[in-house]
Amino acid sequence: LTAVCSDLVFILPSIWLYLIISLIMIPAMFGFSLGISETYMSILVKTLEWATLKIQKAHIEEQTLKASSSNGLIQREDGSMEKELGELRRSRPKPPVGGDFTLSDCFYFTRKGIESIVEDEVTQRFSSEELVSWNLLTRTNNDFQYISLKLTLVYGLGIFVRYCILAPLRITLACIGLTWLVIGTSAVGFLPNWRIKSWLSEWVHVMCYRICARGLSAAIRYHNRENKPQKGGICVANHTSPIDIVILCNDGCYAMVGQVHGGLMGVVQRAMERSCPHVWFERAEMKDRHLVTKRLKDHVNDKKKLPILIFPEGTCINNTSVMMFKKGSFEIGTTIYPVAIKYDPKFGDAFWNSSKYSMVSYLLRMMTSWALVCNVWYLPAMHQQQGEDAVQFANRVKSAIAHQGGLVDLQWDGGLKRAKVKETFKEWEQKKYSNMVVGDDSSSNSD
Repeated sequence: LTAVCSDLVFILPSIWLYLIISLIMIPAMFGFSLGISETYMSILVKTLEWATLKIQKAHIEEQTLKASSSNGLIQREDGSMEKELGELRRSRPKPPVGGDFTLSDCFYFTRKGIESIVEDEVTQRFSSEELVSWNLLTRTNNDFQYISLKLTLVYGLGIFVRYCILAPLRITLACIGLTWLVIGTSAVGFLPNWRIKSWLSEWVHVMCYRICARGLSAAIRYHNRENKPQKGGICVANHTSPIDIVILCNDGCYAMVGQVHGGLMGVVQRAMERSCPHVWFERAEMKDRHLVTKRLKDHVNDKKKLPILIFPEGTCINNTSVMMFKKGSFEIGTTIYPVAIKYDPKFGDAFWNSSKYSMVSYLLRMMTSWALVCNVWYLPAMHQQQGEDAVQFANRVKSAIAHQGGLVDLQWDGGLKRAKVKETFKEWEQKKYSNMVVGDDSSSNSD
């Protein structure tokens, strides 16, 4: 009996690895599928549709489910301060000279203040969006309660499948993918700088990212591949998760930009740097804008190097919006390749709330979700127009990404996730109102 048990200890892991290599890894390496993922997704979609019908049937008396917080408690008007105040002042004639103050202006600021207290546009972008219907995961909508025994049994079966089958499989694939990335890029780094080295480096990177993507049961649909980023340019995309890198690199190779890390991340960075040029900065160098800009310019000016991948928001947003793009990558004067990424929250919450979850906790949550389903749109290349500064160019690119991905276009800085509003922004709003009250011509009259 002891001999049999010891044999099983070696046989079972061998069978497990053999199945993973033959059914998942080899197809992933060469970019094709045996249909296992498609079958899994088909069963999953039908199961979620059945669960949705059960929930809707339980809420038949209400006709429709209550709107969740992600749909907005407040209906805001898309208008400027001048337009909305003008509506309030329409019954009062404007004086011929200068501006004026109207007591009704208080209603505008009071309403804006109450809206921000109840549901501001920034804070809700850093929490997971609630779903209208339950997706049989732990995170659910506010209306969920006990529906039926069948639905509860399916939920329990789902927990077993996700934690006892999918999670071990995905963790194994992730470990293999990262290990191969380190070994493969290190080996390629010893080759001379010939064309074959560049080709092998790109193949190793894409192969390993595809293995990691299969480890997340990723179903990715790429649109407009003719607009894919080219060498000598910068690819900018909205940012929802660290997995955004896996999603984009699954379809092509990019040069990464970031801070030098230690530990396991540092090992991966050094291995990647050996095979192809990336742009890594020390912590002190990140504060030197001129140095950062110069390093990026030097990279894009070399047409043999991979396009740089940058997330200008600087932080993860919850898959509903696009927030302010930092202007740094738009000051370089090179071609910008916008990319819009939109995840389907029905299969799992891809948003990384770094204030609530560590990287390890987040990855475990992703590996115990149903799947990672998303759409990626490659937008036409964009260039800075004559007379357009970096901020205007960044806003134009951001608007294009938001429009294509069906995301809300916000002007707020994602840095508000951890910082307060800058005084200059408050002063700018105060100055706008002051010009309305005092009049734009007041300064010239006083002179």
